[in-house]
Amino acid sequence: MMWLQILLLLGLVGCLLDACSGHSSDDEIFWKKFLSRRHYQRVSEKRAAPTPAAGKVPKTRSAGSKPAGGSDSALDCPPLGLETLKIDDFQLHASSMRHYGLGPHRGRLNIQGGLYEDDMYDGGWCAGRSDPLQWFEVDARRLMKFTGVVTQGRSSLWLSDWVSSYKVLLSNDSHSWVTLKNGSRDLIFSANREKEIPVLNLFPKPVVARYIRINPRSWYASGGICMRVEIMGCPMPDPNNYYRRRNEVTTTDNLDFRHHSYKEMRQLMKVVNEMCPKITRIYNIGKSYNGQKLYAIEISDNPGEHELGEPEFRYTAGSHGNEVLGRELLLLLMQFMCQEYLSGNTRIRRLVDETRIHLLPSINPDGYEKASEAGSELSGWSLGRWSQDGLDIHHNFPDLNSVLWEAEARRWVPRKFHNHHVPIPDWYRSTNATVAVETRALVSWMEKIPFVLGGNLQGGELVVTFPFDRTRSVTALREATPTADDHVFRWLAFSYASTHRLMTDGNRRVCHTDDFTKEDGTINGALWHTAAGSMNDFSYLHTNCFELSMYVGCDKFPHETELPEEWENNRESLLVFMEQVHRGIKGVVRDVQGKGIANAIISVEGINHDIRTASDGDYWRLLNPGEYRVTVRAEGFSVSSKVCAVGYDIGASSCDFVLGRSNLSRIKEIMQKFNKQPISMRQRLRQRRLLDT
Repeated sequence: MMWLQILLLLGLVGCLLDACSGHSSDDEIFWKKFLSRRHYQRVSEKRAAPTPAAGKVPKTRSAGSKPAGGSDSALDCPPLGLETLKIDDFQLHASSMRHYGLGPHRGRLNIQGGLYEDDMYDGGWCAGRSDPLQWFEVDARRLMKFTGVVTQGRSSLWLSDWVSSYKVLLSNDSHSWVTLKNGSRDLIFSANREKEIPVLNLFPKPVVARYIRINPRSWYASGGICMRVEIMGCPMPDPNNYYRRRNEVTTTDNLDFRHHSYKEMRQLMKVVNEMCPKITRIYNIGKSYNGQKLYAIEISDNPGEHELGEPEFRYTAGSHGNEVLGRELLLLLMQFMCQEYLSGNTRIRRLVDETRIHLLPSINPDGYEKASEAGSELSGWSLGRWSQDGLDIHHNFPDLNSVLWEAEARRWVPRKFHNHHVPIPDWYRSTNATVAVETRALVSWMEKIPFVLGGNLQGGELVVTFPFDRTRSVTALREATPTADDHVFRWLAFSYASTHRLMTDGNRRVCHTDDFTKEDGTINGALWHTAAGSMNDFSYLHTNCFELSMYVGCDKFPHETELPEEWENNRESLLVFMEQVHRGIKGVVRDVQGKGIANAIISVEGINHDIRTASDGDYWRLLNPGEYRVTVRAEGFSVSSKVCAVGYDIGASSCDFVLGRSNLSRIKEIMQKFNKQPISMRQRLRQRRLLDT
């Protein structure tokens, strides 16, 4: 009798699913087989952690672990897009919530809470009550083949909340729900043991449905029901293109859209070099802590040489090893530029012929290996962020802001202390200093090549930040701290953000807590959060290079299926920002014999920040359109000034200078030539006094 009831129940469930979905009988057969399988655990109303039932061991993965039994086909299905914001807020529902800032729209994998609790932007979904009747629901808006669930606890600096086990329910109409079962018992998945490390639970077999619910069954005893979630699944075939997303972007570029290991990255760079040997050169700037070379590729019409009058540009990525999108974007960019140059693209040819471009895709390959071993969904928010010796490379540079600001407070600038090329303190260069080997390699590279403009690609947000990154006030956590070139930096930041597909879109939801669209997708770094020793501040204060940070996506480590769309989001921005290196004035400072003068100081009236000429005497000064009085000084030469105009069109205005020898320098040369030393006035007075006595 009991067997008859079970068979009738299975038949009823199968008919219900078939009627709701409209699929063939294959789905019904699949469901019957699925519901008849022995799975993991029996249902428990207690809050204690569940114990595995006899039968299969649950396929549960967290960062650092590997799937049992090798690769699993379920892993081939990508995430639905809770983290990347492909899933809209109105597709997320919940049984209850504590308050709006902890609503279901905040239940996204890796979403970050702010400094303050109970605001509009808390770090997860939290149920309004702590009982087994709560649920978190995702509407995929189409039939999906669901394969697994990734969960985290609540992101909070002060509180600890996470779910330790849950059930999974599925539906095609959001009214009739079927619970994944272990034979006749509900299947319970083990979840998190702390709040940050993501945990992946793969289903025994893929399940076809439109809606999926997560029903927490146990949770941290000292906390409550809080979750951040990602759903893994593949869309079912859609021959009529009925479910195509609005404004969905597809790329036509024939590029290698996948994640690359260190070896694969090196091979890809070699392939690009072999395809375009006349315009590319591969070199390394040093090694990582684990001895991996930091490879860069140069793209120029004359690789390996600094050409007079040609500006140097750089893109870097991967200073935080877990922010992988920037790394892949630069690998895509070098492929794209090579292909387009060969195909005769006039824009790319002009950029390559008139600019020396350097692309460094992986500053922190050691950190990348940690993150990539865990995988795109399980690396969490910080695994692989730091160097192998535990340092944040992007904020590991010397704090030259304090040095300059102290000199300004003592009124040493500009007579006793320059407002540019601030020297690095001796302690920083010592072997005992807490400086990553990767940072030392970057410093040497930045000093060796006369870069004019640079961008470092970061992840986890959609915004462009510009210096200063540190506040003048030591106690301020955030405070607008502009440079002398604030107007130029704002334009440079806007040039990237405004051409990005999403950064300035006022209709998009925020990645975490800040709505940067109010400022056109840009922000002063110190106004966001203060950080001493940043790469951007160091570059501006120690070299001629203006450096900005581009946060190119909410998801630090997107699934590789997202790479084509991310490339389309950033491609135009990457090109437009490179072209800004040709904005402002450029020229050569020579002596009367026509020889270039190195280290001549270029000053612009009204801007308290100077630059210097390169070894050949050429210079580039980024400026916005307008007229500027420019003054050039060099030791042993007379001062020269002229008015230089900057137009609105791309292309720096030429502004050359010829300096004659100063009278004092001529006198010194004559005296040295005849082996005569000048006698100071004080010595002469002493001699006269001795004679008078």
